[in-house]
Amino acid sequence: MSEDFLNKITLGDCVDYIPSLDNESVHLLLSDIPYGISLDDWDVLHGNTNSALLGSSPAQHGKSGFKRRGKPINGWSQADRNIGLEYQEWCRKWSSLVYEKMKPGSFAFIFGARRTIHRVINAFEDSGFLLKDTLAWKKGSAHHRAQRVSIVMERRGLTEEAEKWEGWRLGNLAPIWEPIAWFVKPYTIGGTITDNILNHEVGAMNIAECNINNASPTNLLEFAFKKSEDRLHEAQKPIDLIKYLIKLSTREGQVVLDPFMGSGTTAAAALSLNRQFIGFESSKEHWVNASGRIKNSNCEKKADKKTVKQEALF
Repeated sequence: MSEDFLNKITLGDCVDYIPSLDNESVHLLLSDIPYGISLDDWDVLHGNTNSALLGSSPAQHGKSGFKRRGKPINGWSQADRNIGLEYQEWCRKWSSLVYEKMKPGSFAFIFGARRTIHRVINAFEDSGFLLKDTLAWKKGSAHHRAQRVSIVMERRGLTEEAEKWEGWRLGNLAPIWEPIAWFVKPYTIGGTITDNILNHEVGAMNIAECNINNASPTNLLEFAFKKSEDRLHEAQKPIDLIKYLIKLSTREGQVVLDPFMGSGTTAAAALSLNRQFIGFESSKEHWVNASGRIKNSNCEKKADKKTVKQEALF
């Protein structure tokens, strides 16, 4: 029953628990899922490993970003060509379970990597969802981790070649944005979107609450971390960004599902907006941190209510 999982983060693989949720009980699916780019152990979602995976190279020593080594885009072996398909199948496995738990016409916002978001989209469409749009989250800043070609040449003793390639780099441009795939579960055939809103209270956008600088919102979302915001997870997203998506698509009291809670941002955002949440997290370390964050959020919320009550007496 869904009530058994409400407003707490359950430790374990979401695939083991999602079947226990009531069908058509979820109003919004919102999750910053693993991207399948070998960021850490929890992000290695393929069977082909290598002794160098998650290690480090001399070029990474002392760097704050990408402390661990991922697989190069060309891979280390022919088997690496299957990594994308394995990630897509992993996404399909849990998205197909989520599908029947969501209300007809409800939305899903799924964060992804620029190189793997198409795998997420393929998996969700195979599970029955429709792609509504792809949003872009513009970060406040981005690390540029491109290695200098001249340095690589110098290490090989190629002085002339190093001079020739001065100013050139390996890697990518600074990753200032990330995609958010926006899906919708199809509403009942034969009805209209308005009928679905009346029956299930999902499928509409709360534009009045989401205007930015008195202008209607666009599909480019610019949110940065607050200075006071604690960073509990290296893939954490700003709470204001998550709040924005929740306000855009749900009403108070409705249920937000996040199968990969990580730092607990979705839960904290839902509670602060008087929504309910269901969350799962397979890493015990992250579960402990996220659960503590939610406990503190609840305490702060109760304190706020108490203050309001006391002020009302005067």
